[in-house]
Amino acid sequence: MGFRLPRIVHAKKSLQRSSSSGNGASSKAVDVPKGYFTVYVGEAQKKRFVIPLSYLNQPSFQDLLSQAEEEFGYNHPMGGITVPCSEDDFLDLTRSLNDS
Repeated sequence: MGFRLPRIVHAKKSLQRSSSSGNGASSKAVDVPKGYFTVYVGEAQKKRFVIPLSYLNQPSFQDLLSQAEEEFGYNHPMGGITVPCSEDDFLDLTRSLNDS
């Protein structure tokens, strides 16, 4: 029995398109090591973070991604996922994930 994950498939297709669209995102993708992905965080000015894929398994990070989907959908013109929180809140979350 398999699971259907249409949101993830849609997101993957969207990210593949954005990385090959020629908007500069593909040059930044080279800077991301295997097993990591890019998120942009901040309110006025977005800061780029490269974080481990293992965060995707964490319920608190999944909640944050759900908020990102609600606010931004799957259109991420910067080439990574835009997260709707302050940089301080994001750093607190990642610290707690590193401690667990």
